[in-house]
Amino acid sequence: MENNICFVCQKSFRENQLISAIGIGDEIVELIHSDFPGWNEQSRICKNDFNLFRMKYITNLVEEEKGNIENLEREVIKSINDNEILTIDTSLKTDAPTFGEKISDKVATFGGSWKFIIAFFSVLFLWILGNSFYLYFNVFDPYPFILLNLILSCVAAIQAPIIMMSQNRQELKDRIRSENDYKINLKSEIEIRTLHEKVDHLLLDQWSKMMKIQAIQIDLLSEIRSKIR
Repeated sequence: MENNICFVCQKSFRENQLISAIGIGDEIVELIHSDFPGWNEQSRICKNDFNLFRMKYITNLVEEEKGNIENLEREVIKSINDNEILTIDTSLKTDAPTFGEKISDKVATFGGSWKFIIAFFSVLFLWILGNSFYLYFNVFDPYPFILLNLILSCVAAIQAPIIMMSQNRQELKDRIRSENDYKINLKSEIEIRTLHEKVDHLLLDQWSKMMKIQAIQIDLLSEIRSKIR
């Protein structure tokens, strides 16, 4: 049972719960060796302690790339350690729009369309045309169209804050979406780097094993040749 002891926590584990030093990347091995100088190729570590050192390595990696770690980076590191999915539906992240917010969205949508422009100029043209013949008819808003100017000022004064309400909600959605994209890109970058390091380590490990096998084969061939002679 002595061989099934974790080198870090010195607790006994089953064989399948321990990770050999050969199967660990060089970067994480350096971290373990800095805290436990007696670590060598025959040492083993339990999965919990290995995850702690992997978390420490990822944290150091983010600090080197991004500087100070903020809340977004901590969420990414935690998701990597817990194998969580970061992709979220931004429509679910925001609260359901109220009745007033729905109206502001519709007003903003209509105010930024060709329908509004055509309707606005049509009403404006008919108003001016209808009140231009004050010499022949008893019109209610003769030139210089003071009532029309008052109505247009009121429309502009009401429409502007309504559109701003809709833009604020859209800005909140855009901010949530950009934070989500940033976290996904950061997680992908970290995982790609760790994957490259794992592949490099596996290639070196396989190469060393192939060299050992080749050395054994050469010894066997030498023995067979000596027996034949």
